[in-house]
This record gives sequence, structure tokens and C-alpha cells, in this order.
Amino acid sequence: MSKEIGIVAALEREVKPATKRWQSRIQKYGDREFKFFENVRAVLVCGGIGAEASRRAAEAMISLYAPGTVVSIGFAGALEAGFKVGDLFVPRSVVDARDGSRIETAVGKGTLVSSPSIADEVQKRRLAKSYAAQVVDMEAASVGVAAGLHGTRFFAVKAISDELGFAMPPLSRFVGANGRFKSWKFAVYCVVRPWLWRPVLCLAKNSARARQSLWRWLNQYNEPEFLKNNPDQLHPMSKIPS
Repeated sequence: MSKEIGIVAALEREVKPATKRWQSRIQKYGDREFKFFENVRAVLVCGGIGAEASRRAAEAMISLYAPGTVVSIGFAGALEAGFKVGDLFVPRSVVDARDGSRIETAVGKGTLVSSPSIADEVQKRRLAKSYAAQVVDMEAASVGVAAGLHGTRFFAVKAISDELGFAMPPLSRFVGANGRFKSWKFAVYCVVRPWLWRPVLCLAKNSARARQSLWRWLNQYNEPEFLKNNPDQLHPMSKIPS
């Protein structure tokens, strides 16, 4: 059941449209169940938000499917002003902000730093200065560590969902211990705080643009017949894995 590539995302809504033609399968690893999306070439798992959730998912996927390459995909925040919402970033280096450890990948350029929490504007500027990084996420470093423990090739593909000056709503408090986002609790929190309505709506719009970039990148792993009939669905950066 070995796959050419194994992909670890945070949330299913980030990737679901691109994988609608893939077969879904629930498998147990350890004391947890994971939902995998498979096709002939690839397998994808949505582990949840944060380092621990993504590490568990990566471990399960590597142990069950033995992919030749592991990729961390998902949303990320810009640490430099030049990035726009929807841009894809493929880092050469991935740094874990918890301990400063660094992973070098075989593709891309620049540096991504993985933060233990969703970074606001102040935290972004601190992370950029501390690690000379261009982009911040929460999961790439832990996925890279899991890949390294198994001697598996690793890289990351991140879509910018928030630019440097974006006023991030207080999202971190609504991420559960299982890595899932508590959407309804966040919605109730925002309803009585009208000053959050505009940034929340803006974030939703930005996330939709970031998702489009991820979907187009993922489409390279759809079946050849799909690609033949939908050549416009490929992202210009979709040739990175080769």
C-alpha cells in the first residue's frame, strides 16, 4: 500500500474539493482513528491544527502507507510585506520556534518558522526577527520531524492566508486539544463583539483564496484523465515534487 507521496494538512476544509475524487478510508493507528484520502499516487490525512496533532497524523500516515515523500501543506501567515494572500511558499528551511531546531528540505527557498500558537501581528514581527523567516505556520516542523525519524524526504507547501499587517482575530483559544477548531464557539464569541466582524469576514475571504491555491497545487495528484481534461486546474508551482 506504499504511496509515492504522503500529504499532511490541518483541516479537511482546506483540501476537500481537490480530493473529492479520492477514496476515503478510516484507519486506526495506536489509540486514534484517522481519515485518509487515497488515490493511486498519493495519500492525504488531515491531522488537525498544531504541532502535536500534525505529528500524530504524520506518524500514522508514514507507518501505514510508507510514502516516498511527506509534504506539509496548509495555510500560513506572511512575515514580510511582499507576500499576498494566495501566494504559495515552499521553504528551503523549516524552524521550530519551540526549540530553534531547523530542518533543511531539498526544494524551495527561504525560511518558514512553526509557531506553537496562531501568530498575531506583534508575534509575526518577533518571529521574523528571531528566525530570519518569511512565513509562519503551526505544523510544518512537527511533520518534518516525523518524516526525519523515518528517513523520509520532506518539504512543505504553504498558501498565504494572512498578510503581514493583518489584524488576526483571537483564534488560538478556540483550538481544542485534539487540534480541531471550535467554529461554533468562535461564532458565538464574535457575535457580541462587532469590532471583530470585519477582520473575521476578511479572514474568511482570504482563506478562500488560499484554499484555491492549495487545491490547484493538489490537483497534480489527480488522475491523468482529470488533468488532461482540466489543464487549467494546475497551479504553476505544481511541478516542485519532481
